[in-house]
Amino acid sequence: MTTTSPTSTDDAPKPPTPPPSPGRWSTLRPPVLRLHFYAGLFVAPFLLIAAATGFLYAASFQAEKLLYAQELTVPDVGDRKLPVSEQVAAARQAHPQGTLSAVRPSPEADATTRVLLSGVEGVDPDHTLAVFVDPYTAKVRGALEQYGSTGALPLRTWIDEFHRDLHLGEPGRLYSEFAASWLWVVAGGGLVLWFSRRRARRTVRGTGGRRRTLGLHGTVGAWAAAGFVFLSATGLTWSTYAGANIEDLRVALGQTTPSVSASAAGGGEHAGHGAASGAGADAAHGVGLDGVLAAARTEGLGDPVEIVPPPDASSAYVVKQVQRSWPEKQDSVAVDPATGEVTDVLRFADYPVLAKLSRWGIDLHTGSLFGLPNQIALMVLAASLILLIVLGYRMWWQRGRGSAFGRPVPRGAWQRVPPSLLVPLLAAVAVLGYFVPLLGIPLVAFFAADVVLGEIAYRRGRRTYADGATAKR
Repeated sequence: MTTTSPTSTDDAPKPPTPPPSPGRWSTLRPPVLRLHFYAGLFVAPFLLIAAATGFLYAASFQAEKLLYAQELTVPDVGDRKLPVSEQVAAARQAHPQGTLSAVRPSPEADATTRVLLSGVEGVDPDHTLAVFVDPYTAKVRGALEQYGSTGALPLRTWIDEFHRDLHLGEPGRLYSEFAASWLWVVAGGGLVLWFSRRRARRTVRGTGGRRRTLGLHGTVGAWAAAGFVFLSATGLTWSTYAGANIEDLRVALGQTTPSVSASAAGGGEHAGHGAASGAGADAAHGVGLDGVLAAARTEGLGDPVEIVPPPDASSAYVVKQVQRSWPEKQDSVAVDPATGEVTDVLRFADYPVLAKLSRWGIDLHTGSLFGLPNQIALMVLAASLILLIVLGYRMWWQRGRGSAFGRPVPRGAWQRVPPSLLVPLLAAVAVLGYFVPLLGIPLVAFFAADVVLGEIAYRRGRRTYADGATAKR
């Protein structure tokens, strides 16, 4: 008789171990992926234009030096520069039209002096005519239209306006603000997805197809994400709607950019030193341009500087440093035209913190702050963004093979996010959407459309959720 031994407790089959429940942050991945997919798909054309024109703008600084070498440099460096007043007189003799709005004395041994004229027929009212004068011989070497505080000449001005508004004026600025508003969202979402999948530990070698495209897209995006967020934030500071909100916030915090008092008596303020000039514009009275420049030198204002004549008899000259490269020179003084006395001094070191950060951010964004290395870095960032857009569209095609709209992440992902995480997240998005309306309005439209399409799919019995389940009526 054979006796069967009882089964040992250790040998008894064990119930299957339930899969670990997803963490709080892992529930965010599906909705972030869905938002990243659609944002990348629809915003990418605007980002592509911004990246391509931004690349050209960064390159235009060096191109400008080559294209306008005749006007910007002198053929022979002399022993002594002529008085600024003589150089201005030579420019006015060659170009008597318009009024003198500013003078930028030769900042380097081989550089010309720029005499800026406003109100010249045929020149854009927002621009000036820059007359270039040899500081050693007072010979006029040419004249070009100039725009902005950085002294952009026609090539850079054209590219700048193309990048900013597509040459469509104020309505066209909405494109660049829209792109800047969404760039940080697309970059930030991509970074979250990259880290959540631990793609930093993966390699694209030995892979092919969509997996390889995905690896390249994630790696390039992760390395460039910080630069994209910076470009987005600084680009918004001078946009139409978000820029106005940022300016209002700076006013409320007392962090606006100060300006030197232009009153000849040293009191009050005057903001009229733009393109218009008054009767004293040609500086034919008082201490003159040379006396004003000498007074500014005693206050430590080194080259490059810009001398702005007084618009009327009760105002002072303003002399301000205009160097945007590091270390920046942004000090300014007001000088009484009758006595040559310095009536007010404003140091960049005394600017509020946000005013300094705004100045540095804009100059870094435009490629002025660190010169050629800054411009190369911007071109690399722009090229990276273009590459990411191309890879993104390629992934879309490889995923859907031209069908099913690339098979985006199914709807319903937000329903799985815990309220303790979803509520503060939505509150933060609402605040950001208020201050950045070209982010907030399209985002609300996206969610509304998503809900409506989901309801239509439900009524047709074809709504699919993030876990793959299909709702049926």
